Amino acid sequence: MSNADRNKLFDDWAATYDRAVFTPSDFPFAGYEQVLADIVRRADAGVDSLVLDLGTGTGNLAACFAARGCTVWGVDFSVEMLSQARIKLPQVQFVQSDLVDVWPNELNHQFDAVVSAYVLHEFDDATKVDLIQRIVRQYLKPDGRVLIGDIAFATAGAREQARQQLGDRWDEDEYYWAADEALDRLRQAGLAAEYTQISACGGVFVVQR
Repeated sequence: MSNADRNKLFDDWAATYDRAVFTPSDFPFAGYEQVLADIVRRADAGVDSLVLDLGTGTGNLAACFAARGCTVWGVDFSVEMLSQARIKLPQVQFVQSDLVDVWPNELNHQFDAVVSAYVLHEFDDATKVDLIQRIVRQYLKPDGRVLIGDIAFATAGAREQARQQLGDRWDEDEYYWAADEALDRLRQAGLAAEYTQISACGGVFVVQR
């Protein structure tokens, strides 16, 4: 998919995105609210915390941290997604940028937590690891955490079984996580990482230095 097509896809989805993710579903958003809640719980962030939400979309995860009194920044490439987020959360600083591009200078902070929900499955494993390494090196406080909730399966075998069961509901253009493979890659990159399965198709990664 070209960048222009990708931009249009998400811009067009912005008006109905919240309805999609909060409507009970078995795939791909089963456990969506529980995944967000687990990210917030593990981040253990409060009024003195600086939090960056990657691929913030309409701001659902950012809203969870704003409600706890955190100072929140959100970054997304979609103009229309950010438009929805700014209406919902005027107190949050939103920045337009593609995650795999060079980020604008206004994001040059050291964050207590860098979080993401249902975003990184857009990227292949190598790109995921490169992005997480860059975040840890440049944007995370020494004792901070990266918390990623996404469409994910405990093992490559479980992912393959789901692919076969779901048939044409499975998007072959996406890179859904297999936690066993991802943890190996992250640890080989020198990062401490753990994973918790939350629903049949969703889980949370925690990454630290």
